[in-house]
Amino acid sequence: MEQPPRSTTGIEGLDIILRGGLPRGCVYLVEGMPGAGKTTLSLQFLLEGVRLGESSLYITLSESRREIEGAARTHGLALDKVSIFEFVPSEELFAESEQVTVFHASDLELNRLTSQLLAEIERVKPSRVVFDSLSEMRLLSQSPSRYRRQILALKQALVTRGCTVMLLDDSSRDKADLQMHSIVHGVISLTKTSPRYGGARRQLEVAKLRGVNFVSGLHDFLIETGGLCVFPRLVAAEHRASYEKEAVSSGLTSLDMLLGGGLQRGTSALLLGPVGSGKSVIGSLYAAAAAARGEHAVIFTFDESSDALFTRSEGLGIDLKRHVDAGRIIVKQIDPAELSPGEFAHLVRGSVEQDGTRVIVIDSLAGYLASMPEASLLTVQMHELLSFLNHHGFLTLLILTQHGLLGNALETPTDISYLADSVILMRYFEAAGEIKKAISVIKKRTGPHETTIREFRLAPKSIAIGAPLSNFQGVLNGVPVFVGLSTELIGGKRD
Repeated sequence: MEQPPRSTTGIEGLDIILRGGLPRGCVYLVEGMPGAGKTTLSLQFLLEGVRLGESSLYITLSESRREIEGAARTHGLALDKVSIFEFVPSEELFAESEQVTVFHASDLELNRLTSQLLAEIERVKPSRVVFDSLSEMRLLSQSPSRYRRQILALKQALVTRGCTVMLLDDSSRDKADLQMHSIVHGVISLTKTSPRYGGARRQLEVAKLRGVNFVSGLHDFLIETGGLCVFPRLVAAEHRASYEKEAVSSGLTSLDMLLGGGLQRGTSALLLGPVGSGKSVIGSLYAAAAAARGEHAVIFTFDESSDALFTRSEGLGIDLKRHVDAGRIIVKQIDPAELSPGEFAHLVRGSVEQDGTRVIVIDSLAGYLASMPEASLLTVQMHELLSFLNHHGFLTLLILTQHGLLGNALETPTDISYLADSVILMRYFEAAGEIKKAISVIKKRTGPHETTIREFRLAPKSIAIGAPLSNFQGVLNGVPVFVGLSTELIGGKRD
């Protein structure tokens, strides 16, 4: 099917959602509450036209030229090559309207607006037009039927001249009033919500686009210096790549043996256990082993600062800092209060496509969950993210902390164990008057693994996994109890 010629918007993420841009010569509605980003989006649209050598016209009914130019300057945008038509209501006309008995003042003002608009369009001959805003046109029209006729007339005048048009409208109008949706070729809706804590969250949706395929659903976006930064919703099925299927070593032979030779490329592993049980250490092991092989790794840390991560790893003999300085490992500290799920998926995708990453560590899912507007959406978004990474042959390590230090082994903030290809369970246990750590593999889809429980020991400059411990009770209850001999433990002495 032949695709119509497109007008790119100047916003990379939005053009991806639109599969290349807006079809030319059509009228589009951009709606949203005040502050949602309508004006900024439209200015980027016009400036993209200027960049491509097209004439651009901004028609403002609600704000002055000075206000529009001031808003552009805050984003570092220059409108010197954009024509701005500012319609100023005639005070004299309204003063004289007291003497008029046949025509209402708004009728005269609407006629004056129409004639001036047509004259300006003939003068500029624009390829791109922004009309800001429909609220003023609605007030001048007085009645819904006349308002519709005026919009249809404006649409006809612009489309016959080959213009690609954005009509801006705020969402304070009656929600049931959807007549504009039936008139225009496409609808872009912008929303802004404020969580109880953290920065405002903005989302964009292409609610309608006639005859053109696009990425449906809600997409997160930010308003930064320079304009909108849109993060298209990740659709894993659209991103596939070939890769060599092989086992990935952790750099610790005993851990690889426990995992039946190691974790596989193109899979994900969930490291589950209470705080301090060694989950992040295993993530650091895999990242350092990848760097030692000449590959790249990224660690997304939600709960721990990069300095604390380096200090802890160095104390265990894992020199993450050296690999970070060499550019083989990237540590990105995430603030869940300021990051939307869409932006996080964009960061992961950028690491995959630009940095040549082979191993990704997300530490932890509790922090990722905190960035979600709705907890119920975590599994859906995580499914898409993991599928995307698996399709590209990456090993993904997900770290999830269970409630409490000695809580139930099956109690977690959210259950995503069915999404992971492998599940590694970390526990505490008590033996000979000491608190020790245990590790076991309870799931691995891609092959066999040991079903034993082994001691996991963290010591200065060393990490060790002991022999299988057969004398355990209560592992699945969350508090394993060792009833064997001390000689079975790492460093155990005979009586």
